Amino acid sequence: MNKLENPLDSDVAGPAPRHKTIQVKVGNVTVGGGAPIVVQSMTNTDTADVDSTIAQVAALARAGSEMVRITVDREEAAAAVPHIRDGLAKRGITTPLIGDFHYIGHKLLAAYPACAEALAKYRINPGNVGFKDKRDTQFADIIEIANKNDKPVRIGANWGSLDQELLTKLMDENAASPNPRDVRAVTREAMVQSALLSAARAEELGMPKDRIILSAKVSAVQDLIAVYQDLASRSDYAIHLGLTEAGMGSKGIVASSAALGILLQQGIGDTIRISLTPEPGGDRTREVQVGQELLQTMGFRTFVPLVAACPGCGRTTSTTFQELARSIQDFIRDEMPTWKTKYPGVEELNVAVMGCIVNGPGESKHANIGISLPGTGEAPAAPVFVDGKKFRTLRGPTISADFKALVIDYIDQRYGQGAKVPAPAAE
Repeated sequence: MNKLENPLDSDVAGPAPRHKTIQVKVGNVTVGGGAPIVVQSMTNTDTADVDSTIAQVAALARAGSEMVRITVDREEAAAAVPHIRDGLAKRGITTPLIGDFHYIGHKLLAAYPACAEALAKYRINPGNVGFKDKRDTQFADIIEIANKNDKPVRIGANWGSLDQELLTKLMDENAASPNPRDVRAVTREAMVQSALLSAARAEELGMPKDRIILSAKVSAVQDLIAVYQDLASRSDYAIHLGLTEAGMGSKGIVASSAALGILLQQGIGDTIRISLTPEPGGDRTREVQVGQELLQTMGFRTFVPLVAACPGCGRTTSTTFQELARSIQDFIRDEMPTWKTKYPGVEELNVAVMGCIVNGPGESKHANIGISLPGTGEAPAAPVFVDGKKFRTLRGPTISADFKALVIDYIDQRYGQGAKVPAPAAE
């Protein structure tokens, strides 16, 4: 193997240095400038329905969404925003609310100053903030209100609602070029220019650079990667990442993770959203969980303890390890909002729930606490390892409950006020 092919010649693996961006304050959250990458989400309730919107924002915040975007599309929605903000505050929730404006945002912000004040940030789509001669004045109206209220803005170009005048101009120029580019390349350029030209205009109108966040969302993975690479190379604005219309279920998760994972690895991105289509009646917080898991598995942040579990095979016909892994993982995620204050550092915990003796003991030793459950034909004994050493062997019908109790005890002793981990005992 020559030098270029030898992976051991490289230093410690890791992402590229973060793209240097301007830091932006959004309510009590810092975006960009080297701050931790922020996970955000968006409600799908009717914003005019104050109670349901409060409930969903609260659920998203509890799941770990650090900013939540809400639709402000008509007068009833604008009038509801301050009541939503106040209702959340009564619950002790200070998660910044972002107003999503299209077409008539300038009118709503002007007519409902309490809405303009209650929101922590405004999202503007340069493709539909106004059309023809009205575009500049209506964009200027929103920026003026944002400046008056000291609010940042996200200028978010979108593949599905791109500035058609700009796109037509670039297409005409491309057609007249002696070396015309691919239509998709021209469209990507229009996306980038739409965001950058709008940001430049906002600065001309008096908006400081540290109140501007840019995004350029498309629905195709390779196009998204190319657009954001270009956007990052041509500016130092804070950047929001997201694959728009990612889709439902595993398709949406895989597509978003593939696109955002590559960009994050290259140091691009200050805040992310995983735009999943929920199942009918599904849980909106799933997109928050996926965003957190993406950042945590890539090593950018830690949110919840990790539970490693084997995939199962012919050696593990019992479903005990699957049920236990799910039970432990669900329990940990449900308890994390409380544990964040009760057990500082618990998000660093690693738990292993393995199904047989092949990799079970070894994987369990790598975890803070792990168990190797008996596989098909193995003796009905489950060794438990604590910080790499054999701690106890569980037997009988209560193995699952006993291990869960040990995990809870470990968390309390390691991360609680006593901070004393039980020493492995010889058997």
